[in-house]
Amino acid sequence: MIHYTIYTSSKNLPQVWNSLVEHDIFLQTTYLQALEDASPNNIKWFYVLVFKDNKAVGVAVVQRVQLYLKDIFRKTKVSCVKSFFRDLVSKTLKGNILAVGNITHTGQHGLFFLKEHITQTQFLEIIFTALNDIKKQIFLNQKKKIRAIMMKDYFKNDSIHSSKKLFDDMRFHKVVVQPNMILCVKQEWLTIDDYVSCLNKKYRDQYKRARKKRLSIVVKELTLDDIKHHTPLLYKLYKNVTNNAKFNTFYLPKNHFFTLKTHLKDNFKVYAYFYKNQIIGFYTLILNNNTLETYFLGYDKAYQQNNQLYLNMLYDMISFGINNKFKTIVYARTAMEIKSAVGAKAITMLIYLKHTNGLLNALLKPIFKLMNPKQNWTERHPFK
Repeated sequence: MIHYTIYTSSKNLPQVWNSLVEHDIFLQTTYLQALEDASPNNIKWFYVLVFKDNKAVGVAVVQRVQLYLKDIFRKTKVSCVKSFFRDLVSKTLKGNILAVGNITHTGQHGLFFLKEHITQTQFLEIIFTALNDIKKQIFLNQKKKIRAIMMKDYFKNDSIHSSKKLFDDMRFHKVVVQPNMILCVKQEWLTIDDYVSCLNKKYRDQYKRARKKRLSIVVKELTLDDIKHHTPLLYKLYKNVTNNAKFNTFYLPKNHFFTLKTHLKDNFKVYAYFYKNQIIGFYTLILNNNTLETYFLGYDKAYQQNNQLYLNMLYDMISFGINNKFKTIVYARTAMEIKSAVGAKAITMLIYLKHTNGLLNALLKPIFKLMNPKQNWTERHPFK
């Protein structure tokens, strides 16, 4: 017999949850509790624990996301025609959606099941049943209707795509979204110099120029107390960057980085860039077993170009990954061209999407393409 239990707080999850998800810090309760304590205001959490014959065999992390018109599209200049379509798209998708996974981070961090104990079809069917249960709970308790359901983010070779018939029956659309930029760390790279020696001349020169511009900057890892002390400035620098995004679904709260450091401890790193004893930029990392996950960053625009802050951050992330023997560095989405210039490859990602209104669901795929336009960028090939 297959059944499930729904939890609304990670603090109530039984220990068996963590025993299932040791492979992924983003599914573990230490991270989930941190994110709950410092979650964007428009996100609420649900956790589904699946049992077969009273044995825990799978988990799902579900977010209820309230999309507000003012947050869907940021302040970017567009034509009157594009502005009209943006308004149409925003009004179509604004409201409450359910996201299976974590919208604050790129990657498949929403589903896991034991394939030796339950089939994928059985698991997905019970998750769809649980999603309907969650929809009913939200309507009963908050009188809010769920307008759309999204399951994110899957690589092309993910086994979930073999359940095409099930997704078709449930009227889900499979949609290509922006790729995940991933750098595989070669075994022979023991130091950053080994990485640089693999670059062709053009990109070795780029590295040297960037590092030269970094000489006047002091890079320091921030302690918990440092993060607490600098929270207002870190948040201001984060907002500088996130406000440039054409499309987004949330703002982090001010206490986000402090809270993650409190919970994750050494698995969460904050590195700040100091110029004349003043922080002008920072980046964050999450250590996820053999994978180094780049997280949010920020910088002062007045110092960005002259010091090549962003490019130097990408190089520093590589250096950290090599020195700490990570197998992959996940650079996530955005700024694909410059990330490819340091060696990251664009890996296609897909989501499954469904509107709860039948008519709008038929139009959802082209609508989503308007909200997630393809970016024109040139892939770089920095290695010899």
